[in-house]
Amino acid sequence: MQRMGMMIGLNAAKVAEYKRLHAAVWPEILDLISSCNIRNYTIFLREPENVLFGTWEYHGTDFAADMARMSADPKNRQWWAVCMPCQVPLPTRAEGEWWAMMEEVFHLD
Repeated sequence: MQRMGMMIGLNAAKVAEYKRLHAAVWPEILDLISSCNIRNYTIFLREPENVLFGTWEYHGTDFAADMARMSADPKNRQWWAVCMPCQVPLPTRAEGEWWAMMEEVFHLD
């Protein structure tokens, strides 16, 4: 199992919409996330800075393949089409990233 963390900005004008979307995530998206070996997925919002922090546990053996499958899913593309306009990627993210991935430096069970 691998714990992962990521950050992205949130457009101040879209905070209410983003909260509404995530209060009722489409069932197909929840199923897809689970089928791609992601568990304990949480997104936190820090206001007034409007920064999102996401964290999950990856329980699979091929993260790249699972993320490719997720990216190719038509329903997920629809979900991203409504969520991504709410988000503001960090200028310091790595090339190819939307959410900026983070390094785990401490964990306690």
